[in-house]
Amino acid sequence: MGDDGEQSSGTPKYRRVLLKVSGEALMGDEPYGIDINMVDRIAGEIKHATEIGAEVCLVIGGGNIFRGLSGAAKGMDRTSADYMGMLATVMNALAMQNALERIGVDTRVQSAIPMTTVSEPYIRRRAVRHIEKGRVVIFAGGTGNPFFTTDTAAALRAAEMSCNALLKGTQVDGVYSADPKTNPDATRYDELSYHEVLSKDLRVMDTSAVSLARDNEIPIIVFSIHDQGRFVDVLQGDGDCTVVS
Repeated sequence: MGDDGEQSSGTPKYRRVLLKVSGEALMGDEPYGIDINMVDRIAGEIKHATEIGAEVCLVIGGGNIFRGLSGAAKGMDRTSADYMGMLATVMNALAMQNALERIGVDTRVQSAIPMTTVSEPYIRRRAVRHIEKGRVVIFAGGTGNPFFTTDTAAALRAAEMSCNALLKGTQVDGVYSADPKTNPDATRYDELSYHEVLSKDLRVMDTSAVSLARDNEIPIIVFSIHDQGRFVDVLQGDGDCTVVS
């Protein structure tokens, strides 16, 4: 495998991966909702990943449209707010599916909340078969249960699909000891153990997600989704990121 992520066509370091993208990432430069240019850019990187031989599935958050926790904080019933957040993830999944299929990537959306008009229901064996056939599968609707985040859904689906890694595309280029946007003295980590993430309360993902990944020995790789080409670089073992294992 060459060092040049743009040119290398060798086998990726991680053969089957789940990419977790926050809903906020899809906003791009917009204050709210979906920036189609950003969705198209991420779709292009996913296509590149499949071209070098990776099998990719996705979980996309819904925070660009509705966040259950903030809704609950404003007085809504937490269960209803969480279901609204799950519906937002379906909207994001359909936007990403559209972007991928426009550039020739065969894609399926499976929702944990049955919505057969717009998506397939989540069926594990069918999802595995899609992935084996080279399709990108987008898992929408979270886990289908309130009180669980899309981070937990990502770790759960990564375990169910026997993924080699869970890649979390975030706003920063790895895990820091504090928020680097507000604390210039924050320390960036190249590697962490699951135990360190939990004991230091580093908020890489919620504790349920980290515990699930640890129990199934799935490394969590945190990188910046805003750095163009970084997803493929990380897939090939290069690029700035933090590896939790």
